[in-house]
Amino acid sequence: MSVVAKEEIVAKIAEIAERVAEPEGLEIVDVQLLGAGRGRLLRIYIDRATSGDGAGVTHADCEFISHQVGTILDIEDVIPGDSYTLEVSSPGLERKLSKAKDFERFVGQKAKVVLREPVENQRSWVGKLAGISQGVVAMEIAALEPSTGRVIHFPLAQIEKANLKFDW
Repeated sequence: MSVVAKEEIVAKIAEIAERVAEPEGLEIVDVQLLGAGRGRLLRIYIDRATSGDGAGVTHADCEFISHQVGTILDIEDVIPGDSYTLEVSSPGLERKLSKAKDFERFVGQKAKVVLREPVENQRSWVGKLAGISQGVVAMEIAALEPSTGRVIHFPLAQIEKANLKFDW
């Protein structure tokens, strides 16, 4: 399966999952299609549209999405081939951030961001999300002295990987 074909399949799965989740007050955080052949794994991460940290997701929510989405995928034969394993779960406390709305929703939360190109000679940053405007993310970086925190800015498209950070 080519990369383009896989991306198209994942996009179709995400669209189906969002159609099923939205009326239930659930959001699709991420869809991953991993592996090949009989070892393929389809992973769907869901969250309550109001909680944001995965804590509002119940086992029943996961079962509902698994059953409904799995049935539609099988009827429409979205994933070509013999078989796949479907997993539906919460994104957890250190959930992935990828969409502009994630960076709006979690303003004030601690996050780790890895950039494709360095900003100020650094690709990896940890700090508090300070907002997003016109596709540019603002992040407050903690300084050694509490009153001297500074804000860096980078385009959303520049993010390679981002997730919330939980202080244990």
